[in-house]
Amino acid sequence: MWIDKLNCGLLKLITPMGPRYLRPSFWQRVYLFWVFRHFPVLPHIVLSRRAQNLIRELCSQQSTYSEGFLDAPLLGTVERLGPSSTPTDSTPKSSSAPATAATVSRRS
Repeated sequence: MWIDKLNCGLLKLITPMGPRYLRPSFWQRVYLFWVFRHFPVLPHIVLSRRAQNLIRELCSQQSTYSEGFLDAPLLGTVERLGPSSTPTDSTPKSSSAPATAATVSRRS
C-alpha cells in the first residue's frame, strides 16, 4: 500500500468548487507521505509553511484534475476553504510597532 502511494500517489484538495487532484513528483510524494503519516485529512492551516508552499507550488505549476483518479492511491487530503485560506502575507501585524521619527515628532 505505501509503495503504491510513493509510486503514483495523488494529493487531494477539497475546494469550494469540488475536489481537485494533484500529481506531485517522487520526492514531493515522499515528503507528503511523511506529512500525512498519521492523519489522512488535514486542514490547510495546520500544515507547516513548507507544506503550504509545496501545495501552492503544485497548484501553480500544473492543472488540477477533478475526476478520473478514483482508483489512484491518495497520499492525503487537504481541506482548503478557498483563496482566503492561503494568505500572501501570513506575518501578524503588531499594533505596538516601533515609533518612527514622523510619529515621534507628531507626539511632541
